Amino acid sequence: MLLDRIDSPADVRALARTDLDRLAREVREVLIETCSRNGGHLAPNLGVVELTIALHRVLDLPSDKIIWDVSHQTYVHKLFTGRRERFSTLRRGGGLSGFAMRSESPYDAFGAGHASTSVSAALGMAVARDLAGSAQTIVAVLGDGALTGGLAYEALNNAGQLATNFIVVLNDNEMSIAPNVGSIAAYLSILRSKPFSNFAREKAKDVLDHLPFGGTARRALASAETAAIRFVAPAEKTALIFEELGFRYMGPFDGHNVDTLVDALQTARAIAGPVLLHVRTTKGKGYEPAEQDARTFHGCGSFDVENGKFETKPDAKPTFSDAFGEAMKVVAERDRRVIGITAAMSDGTRLSKFAQRFPTRYFDVGIAEGHAVCFAAGAAAAGLRPVCAIYSTFLQRAYDQIVHDVCVQNLPVIFCLDRAGFVGDDGPTHMGLYDIAYLRALPNMTILAPRCEAELLPMLEHALALDGPVAIRYPRGSSSRPLEAPPAAIEQGRSELLRRGSGVAILALGNTVDVALDAYDRLSVTDPGRLPTVRNARFVRPLDEAAIEALLPDHRVILTLEEHSLAGGFGSAVVEWVSDRKLGLIVERIGVPSVLVAHDSVGRQREAVGLSADQVAERVRSILVEAVGA
Repeated sequence: MLLDRIDSPADVRALARTDLDRLAREVREVLIETCSRNGGHLAPNLGVVELTIALHRVLDLPSDKIIWDVSHQTYVHKLFTGRRERFSTLRRGGGLSGFAMRSESPYDAFGAGHASTSVSAALGMAVARDLAGSAQTIVAVLGDGALTGGLAYEALNNAGQLATNFIVVLNDNEMSIAPNVGSIAAYLSILRSKPFSNFAREKAKDVLDHLPFGGTARRALASAETAAIRFVAPAEKTALIFEELGFRYMGPFDGHNVDTLVDALQTARAIAGPVLLHVRTTKGKGYEPAEQDARTFHGCGSFDVENGKFETKPDAKPTFSDAFGEAMKVVAERDRRVIGITAAMSDGTRLSKFAQRFPTRYFDVGIAEGHAVCFAAGAAAAGLRPVCAIYSTFLQRAYDQIVHDVCVQNLPVIFCLDRAGFVGDDGPTHMGLYDIAYLRALPNMTILAPRCEAELLPMLEHALALDGPVAIRYPRGSSSRPLEAPPAAIEQGRSELLRRGSGVAILALGNTVDVALDAYDRLSVTDPGRLPTVRNARFVRPLDEAAIEALLPDHRVILTLEEHSLAGGFGSAVVEWVSDRKLGLIVERIGVPSVLVAHDSVGRQREAVGLSADQVAERVRSILVEAVGA
């Protein structure tokens, strides 16, 4: 294989032009085979094969820099930058990350996991280059989906003001995960169908070059071009938005034609100031199942290469996300004020189910979490009951709006935080390990966590009955134990007693309740005389203070369990309250220490922090022996 000879970008540059199409085919074969086993972001990577080849042909990496937005489309880049032999470990524990990581390779100039960051980072690098007196080429690869995020526009605006040399490659495949929404998506569709601005620019130059003012006209050319484009193409929507921001617009170009891309990149390098290179690509290119269903193959699990069908487990049960999607339909049937809001994650959050049933009450705002929250606040202020379904890691991006627009005004906005806790193979940028810490300090905020799917509907109903902001956090996947009985009714700030013991009380939050119950079952076999009390915490805020005080007569130690950072988490809330009241109880905590959790299976991630049933049982046993003396 040609790919076997590629150990660095220099090897890509050394290939003959006639070899590049073959290289693209081989790369796609490796991408499909690897993702069929490991899962991953297949469709985005299939769509940037030729673009990545062109970038590595033109740029002198790692001296020049590529900054990938989100960076889930860096698999081809990894293959070309010394990581080919380890590519089979992609997204496996101890293997390659599915995203760009500075710690993984000097060719990864900037790490990312969230959208709309690349232009800001690239502009910062360009300024650092200028201050150092260097001349590297800085390229940001920005997906058109990222243009639904405000950070991209803030950076584009600043770049036009600074007027430094760098290139933004707009990788336009008409999708983020789902099809893009909003005015910018419509605007780009016009640019795709009517690539008029380059023609108009050339006509404008031709006119201005023949004016009798000589040097004066030439000096005025930069400011006159945009006006001339308007004159030549008055009826067309050309690339004026980018021109007005101070960019030289080029395109759109065929993103699967290496010759065209190489020429365009070389031309862009020679232009002074910021350049926006508009490239059209097909998500899932070269693998028919992914081309036909790029939405499903955006981020996928393992599948059969021959037919593109995914592996299914016959005993697969509904997930927390599925339960949320069904719960939303139930509460919306009862209350016409309920609306559903998401930030380009309709499928992942399962709000797509709600959208089908209530299309006029469903709002996908694009990759714009801050806007989603402020939009929800405005809707709540006007009498609606908005439910924002956003992954825990992505809600971090809207913290200012949560504080100022929701909590300060005590508005009844409900935040449903999917993927709260460990997320497995997506790695540190996608872990939902900080939401309790960033929410529980806020006035008026109620925070709940269901132990199982069946608790989601009653918790959502309870949240809708409250007059202020509420966050409901739940994990990826499903609970592990069958329910012994229907969940008890939800009461504000009250936990649920599941097992009665003495000496040690386990206060478990969310999906760690299953771990606590499994640990109890193990102890009932090995140490039947040393059994802990187990409570389903349900609430982080308000804390069940009465239940904690009730432990005093026959318990000395509280053990808290949570899939969350120990700093500022549920256990910290218990420690603070017990300490402030000087209750004399010892509080020990099991959760996530202050480390970045690397990609791996969720089971291994839990074991790494002591959250398996065997580890919890052993911890209880040692506490009962050492601290309690039982």
